[in-house]
Amino acid sequence: MNIGEASVGSGVSHRMIRHYEKIGLVPAPSRRGSYRDYADADVHRLRFIANARDLGFPIEEIRTLLGLWSDRGRSSAEVKALAKARAAELGRKALALDEMRRSLTALASACHGDDRPECPIIERLAKRCAG
Repeated sequence: MNIGEASVGSGVSHRMIRHYEKIGLVPAPSRRGSYRDYADADVHRLRFIANARDLGFPIEEIRTLLGLWSDRGRSSAEVKALAKARAAELGRKALALDEMRRSLTALASACHGDDRPECPIIERLAKRCAG
């Protein structure tokens, strides 16, 4: 199949397919004339990558997961450890995002939002920039 069909079948954009090929996450497909020729296995691999990205795995961890996926002698403990580490990192990021949200909500509540130039949001941003 061509890149358009592989894109539709995998849910991965043309641009990202080319990027994954460039960084070696997906092997370069065979060519039929000037067209890339993708197999069902390539689409399955692209779906695996897309699913891993949706779960927040960065590229290097996806590379590791792909290796584990293809290694039928692997230990599931390795995969579980990667998933738990990623979940912990996402938890840390969620806490940081929640703190940012609470700060912005408090600042927005303190701002009158009228025609006056005084604004605690601007004052806070300027304070942070001044060091």
